[in-house]
Amino acid sequence: MKTNKFNKKPIEYRIFLVVVYIFIIAVSLIGVLPFIMMLSGSFTSESYIINHGYSLIPKEFSVLAYKTIFENPDKIISAYVITIGITVVGTLLSLLLSAMTAYVLQRKDFPWRNKLSYFIYFTTLFNGGLTPWYMLMMKLGMKNNLIALIIPHIFSVFNILIMRNYMNGIPHEITESAKVDGANDFLIFAKLIMPLSKPVLATIALFTGLAVWNEWYNCMLFISDTKLYTLQYYLYNMLNNAAAMKALVSGTSTDLLASTDLPSESTKLAMAMIATGPILLLYPFIQKYFVKGIVIGAVKG
Repeated sequence: MKTNKFNKKPIEYRIFLVVVYIFIIAVSLIGVLPFIMMLSGSFTSESYIINHGYSLIPKEFSVLAYKTIFENPDKIISAYVITIGITVVGTLLSLLLSAMTAYVLQRKDFPWRNKLSYFIYFTTLFNGGLTPWYMLMMKLGMKNNLIALIIPHIFSVFNILIMRNYMNGIPHEITESAKVDGANDFLIFAKLIMPLSKPVLATIALFTGLAVWNEWYNCMLFISDTKLYTLQYYLYNMLNNAAAMKALVSGTSTDLLASTDLPSESTKLAMAMIATGPILLLYPFIQKYFVKGIVIGAVKG
């Protein structure tokens, strides 16, 4: 009969493990409870939230917030498709350009790597500001162009530095042996460097994907065609319209209860659920790479 190794440990060690597990569970609950409250609030009536606040379990169940959001399903589906499209394209382009740049900068046989690294880093200290950048984008024809939502995210100095530090940890002998076998730089990069960099690639993909998915500011600047709205900006406009309508009703109606029927508070939570849902479903699949990639990429070099 097998004996439990845990029982063989000293009592101090077992107490330490119990305390650590309790602490981890408590921290996990702190992170999960707000999400549960957000989900519960999205299914709670507006009047109950105004009178009693939020709760972990819906006291007055209502789907009015989701009915309001999906009142025009074609528009929200279109916003979803556009957001998914620019997220996928923007993330892939960012990974490709960042990985290629990082690979060049970590090559010890590249004579200008230090100067180029300084030039890239210098751009994080100074920039031309919003007005010159906006004027440049307009001259490039980015008005009502989805490319304007992708370009700002495809080249990140922070991501390049993380990738470069990670690739510095890949033994140089691997690329040298591949060159001896006749492989060129593109083949080495595609067949050796990229497969060995899966953890940091997954980490950068998560960073970039979140940034592009949550994009709304650039959409506000460059997109005026409602058919090209991203999900975040579409929900942002809907929330502003709901708040304006509620203020109008509260200021003109003699029945103050009429304003409480407009689901502004519950709509905020429902919008948050709709916007974060896909990212929450994606995160577990890349979590195993995330911690390894960010730790190794930040330490090695």
